[in-house]
Amino acid sequence: MLTVRSLLITSVLLTGAIVLPAQSTAPSPRTQFPSYTGGAAQPLRVAIVGLEHGHVEGFLSALGRHSDVQLVGIADADSGLIQKYQQKYNLSESLFFKSEANMIEVRRPDAVLVYTSIAEHRPAIDIAAQYGVSVMVEKPLAVSYEDALHIQDVAKKFHIRVLTNYETTWYASNRAAYDQLQNRQLGDLRKLVVHDGHQGPKEIGVPPEFLKWLTDPAQNGAGALFDFGCYGVDLATWLMHGEMPETVTAVLNHDKPGIYREVDDDATVILQYPQTQAVIMASWNWPFGRKDMEVYGANGYVITVESNGLRVRHQNDRSEHSESAPELSQNQRDSLSYLVAVLSGKLDPREDLSSLETNVKVMQILDAAKQSARSGQAVRISGSHWNPSHN
Repeated sequence: MLTVRSLLITSVLLTGAIVLPAQSTAPSPRTQFPSYTGGAAQPLRVAIVGLEHGHVEGFLSALGRHSDVQLVGIADADSGLIQKYQQKYNLSESLFFKSEANMIEVRRPDAVLVYTSIAEHRPAIDIAAQYGVSVMVEKPLAVSYEDALHIQDVAKKFHIRVLTNYETTWYASNRAAYDQLQNRQLGDLRKLVVHDGHQGPKEIGVPPEFLKWLTDPAQNGAGALFDFGCYGVDLATWLMHGEMPETVTAVLNHDKPGIYREVDDDATVILQYPQTQAVIMASWNWPFGRKDMEVYGANGYVITVESNGLRVRHQNDRSEHSESAPELSQNQRDSLSYLVAVLSGKLDPREDLSSLETNVKVMQILDAAKQSARSGQAVRISGSHWNPSHN
């Protein structure tokens, strides 16, 4: 499959260096066109890079509900995937390009949405950055802390936004739990337990192009640890306001080696903070899909139930009770609404669940978890004492 990454690798082999396209001097769509035309807001122009990540179907399905977003291009070199999605979603042939750079030059999007393997996030962001185009990738941000630091440097150099999309960011139940903690209804955070996963990607029938890279540690970073552990690490970093844990301890299991030979299919990660512990349980072995968390404070607890339910008990309550979470704001109900709000300046993403700052920290913690699993020991990452390249 000739993907963005494979084309870049070919360039390295032939020339010894990656040659990125020069930054375009053409005006961006935001200067070519007014923000408002005839009193109506101009849609955000977005383009897709890659079709091998199954979550692209969620975007294409949701697009019709967003008059504030316009799809202007799709870049993928795989003719089979192009045909598949063109037919399934009745997409115009004129939308498709073999090259990300060519697509950006022709279509001039405001942002690209990356649906490649995780390893291809870095080269896709490198190309978009050369044109000053912001990026949203699917979780996690990268396959390593090293890649995350590179992405952070590129975003700063070219003044672009790099955002990471997690399904659980748009769960009203998670926001409600966060707010109860913020409002001191729970007291100081003592323990966080996060469960994420499903029966396994093969078991739930993900497309073959998706399964191929999910089970490749070079393309996915790990197995269940990265695929679902990233959710819990992201939530923990957000709830802890960006504070890093003192130690990371991880145990990875291979419960189904006949199916997942190269990657873990179950991961338990413990993040130890001075006064708080986070336990992250990520698995491809749950009997059903789940994404929920338990937030325990000194004065009570909140347990999230699916996307909008809560089980709550505060210090003076005689028993646990159920609540419905308040609806999220219009700008934060889904990834596209959020992207529009951030790029139009209506929302500052700093240190939130999708921000680059948060997700560089997520990658540092996930890298430490991999090291812990290999060594069988806790990895200390507080301060600047841990460098993953030296382990």
